Amino acid sequence: MSEIFLKTWLYREISLNHANFTKKINVLFLVIGILLPSSILFYFWPTSHLPTKSKSSDISSNNNEPIKPIPLSLDLDYQKVELGEKLFFDKRLSKNNTVSCGSCHDLNMGGTDKSKYSKMYNESLTPINSPTVFNAGFNFKQFWNGRSDTLEDQADKIINKSLSMGSNWEEVISKLSKDPEYISKFKLIYKSDIKPEFTLNAIAEYEKSLFTPNARFDQYLRGDTNAINQEELEGYLLFKKYGCTSCHQGVNVGGNMFETFGVSGDYFSMRGNITVADYGRYNVTKNEADRFVFRVPSLRNISLTSPYLHDGTAETLEDAIRIMSLYQLGKTLSPEETDKIIKFLHTLTGELKGKKLE
Repeated sequence: MSEIFLKTWLYREISLNHANFTKKINVLFLVIGILLPSSILFYFWPTSHLPTKSKSSDISSNNNEPIKPIPLSLDLDYQKVELGEKLFFDKRLSKNNTVSCGSCHDLNMGGTDKSKYSKMYNESLTPINSPTVFNAGFNFKQFWNGRSDTLEDQADKIINKSLSMGSNWEEVISKLSKDPEYISKFKLIYKSDIKPEFTLNAIAEYEKSLFTPNARFDQYLRGDTNAINQEELEGYLLFKKYGCTSCHQGVNVGGNMFETFGVSGDYFSMRGNITVADYGRYNVTKNEADRFVFRVPSLRNISLTSPYLHDGTAETLEDAIRIMSLYQLGKTLSPEETDKIIKFLHTLTGELKGKKLE
């Protein structure tokens, strides 16, 4: 009975709405006629012709990259920064008022003096290359041999009874205490007379302010896939492929670990004329395992800080890459590979106080 009723109802609906029903059927077949061939074509079309997500985009959105961007801002005490800046460039911190912290760490020269060795207060030369002051606040230790844990201690070892400045705190405080501006600022900030610990604290705070964010590679890591070009990206991929990031990683692209210089070859025998400074970390610990061990340098702004290595023997990035690839990785890179890695390293140049470093 229900079957007869259903047939009767369907026949009546078709009869009453024949025109409308026919129109719907025609539209349905039209849609099928358009979509079915294109679906079949899409299914069998070679995947190599389909648009794919670029490698740049894949990497730039990957939070697991070994290199991390420098923060765009830091929480600093800018009263201390201002005082520290004055102290940093004050030659009265040296015995004969001839050199300051800024003498070896020129902000217009990548935070270095671009010399193999630096001049000390008595015109003699340091036994080791002066590293950049830029981003020093991100280093886990200070000096090539890591003998200071903090920026304060690093400054103390340079100012007080050192060959670099040849002074001592009694002399320094005596000279600074004759300056009314210093007296006023120390009273304002530290509620105290001028003292060594406050002097060091102000210098350290200023050095922390010398961070260089917003390098093109940092922009890329934050998702701007147009911040670097294809050759620079290929240089980074080579940098990772050959294991450079095992030492040069993190926010500072280095500066966060120790490593032996000469993992895959005897650099010092090749160079000859081994000095006490070449012993590196051994000079601090007297542990034989630390001989020729150094704090890994930061590669931030590396294109601006030649010459390279603790001994300043690598005059160009090509020289540095050749030495490091041979004696640290046991590899000889092709000129094309070297060129691409250099192009990548140039993307690590950042900004100081909103102005691009040059």
